[in-house]
Amino acid sequence: MPLVSFRVSADGWCNSAVRIPSSNFDARPDQGQIDLLVIHNISLPPGQFGGRYICDLFTNQLDCEAHPYFAQLRDLRVSSHFLILRNGTVMQFVSTNYRAWHAGVSNFAGRERCNDFSIGIELEGTDFEPFEAVQYEKLAGLTHALRARYPLTTVIGHEHIAPGRKSDPGPCFDWLRYKTEYLHSMNAKKASVSEPLHFFAIT
Repeated sequence: MPLVSFRVSADGWCNSAVRIPSSNFDARPDQGQIDLLVIHNISLPPGQFGGRYICDLFTNQLDCEAHPYFAQLRDLRVSSHFLILRNGTVMQFVSTNYRAWHAGVSNFAGRERCNDFSIGIELEGTDFEPFEAVQYEKLAGLTHALRARYPLTTVIGHEHIAPGRKSDPGPCFDWLRYKTEYLHSMNAKKASVSEPLHFFAIT
């Protein structure tokens, strides 16, 4: 399997991602560190893949008349740092130095407002269908690059920080495959980190 090469610059932008800037972000709180990585899934309309609807949502350009489901999204202002499409294309909407609006009401280890200290990655997908091999590959490479820039300690699902409210990335997301791909990426680059990354969903 070819190694996916990513690098996150000091300005928080990834060299290999398609940059589509969103205005849905703000400054992180002073002090504190970015130590949590949150994995999501998204499809618009639900269960349908392809098209620009997700990008349009994150950039406040969604045509809410294009599909009946979109009516409930009319006043929604959300974003994610990254989106990985089914074909493996990686898009970035917000610099990782800033706070994207991806987690909402959330709690991790007694800390609320996970947007303050996390990076969000959306995978084009649903709770009900397997993700593509190339998505795991790109996710692993991106995770490695993010750890090289930030002191990430834990990777977790949206469902774990907002239980009962969110269910993604869902039962079809293979956490063990993700971890295996991540370790492969590290070994291929002969990378070393002081602390291992904790995959919250794997006991």
